[in-house]
Amino acid sequence: MPITVDIDVMLAKRKMSVGELADRVGITPANLAVLKNGRAKAVRFTTLAALCDVLQCQPGDLLRWEPEDTAGE
Repeated sequence: MPITVDIDVMLAKRKMSVGELADRVGITPANLAVLKNGRAKAVRFTTLAALCDVLQCQPGDLLRWEPEDTAGE
């Protein structure tokens, strides 16, 4: 998938655990893990806003687009 999730980077910068972030955002650790590991198909803007509020960052600090590798096609 061409969207990369960089929540781990922000967690490390903020010295925060996944459990603490999930508690402060108001989502389950399992749902945060799905998002963090890039397995989510969608994210609600309210969840993204809450992540940015807690981590004091911009959406672009958490999500980035990378072109797909089409060399093998």
